[in-house]
Amino acid sequence: MKKTPWILALVCALVLSGLALGLIPGAPAQAAPNPQLTNFPTPTPGSDGRIIYIVQPGDTLWRIAAVAGISVADLRDLNFLDPDDVVQPGQQLVLGLGGPAGGEATQAPVATQEPLEPTLTPIPGNGTLCVLLFEDINGDSMRQEEEISLAGGAINISNREATVSITVDTPAHDPNSETADYYCEEGLQEGDYNVSVAIPEGYNPTTALNSPVELLAGDITYLTFGAQAGSAVIEETAPAPESIGNTPLLGIVGLVLLLGGIGLGVYSVWFRK
Repeated sequence: MKKTPWILALVCALVLSGLALGLIPGAPAQAAPNPQLTNFPTPTPGSDGRIIYIVQPGDTLWRIAAVAGISVADLRDLNFLDPDDVVQPGQQLVLGLGGPAGGEATQAPVATQEPLEPTLTPIPGNGTLCVLLFEDINGDSMRQEEEISLAGGAINISNREATVSITVDTPAHDPNSETADYYCEEGLQEGDYNVSVAIPEGYNPTTALNSPVELLAGDITYLTFGAQAGSAVIEETAPAPESIGNTPLLGIVGLVLLLGGIGLGVYSVWFRK
């Protein structure tokens, strides 16, 4: 019976070893508690439109970025964090920009139309018209060197708007003229003009007596018109003989001539016998 304490001690040791190794069913072993992550609160935009998130215990940049739907790099850029920075509970992080809190609709910007600049109306320039009425000696409608200007006519310059109407006499030939006998009207506004001439009496036109012309700014336009002296037909009529009145002297002279003729006839007949 002296061996009983040793046997009991050996059995107790085996039981304790089995419990330690889990071979003998006993009280269930308690598993180590898993770390519980806090719920991710839904961030809402602030009054300035920034979406702010307050870091909770157990949060990391990767978890916050994954739940917010942005990349870790963007999260760092929004909060000016370095790669080695670690977030702390209670720290505020910017997740992005949104509308103001309270769900108020953000009014879309209204497109503004810029006022149109007025179109500048170009200021018309000036030009010059030079007109010549020449004596067309050979009547070929072309001015030759020896064909000079014809005085005694008239020149008229008018525009389509009827704001210009100028009439002058045709100048006489001047061998020292710088404009070669042309009459020049300067300072005319550009536009459509009609130029016409009137020829002196006794001349026939060898060209058209009017011409339309479009005058442009800075232009000097030359126009020539010709006229030739008309051939005057002089009809010479023989002067009518003066009528001689019935006078007694003429009757006596006629009677004497008649008697003389009769006498000569009688004498010639008697002389032949």
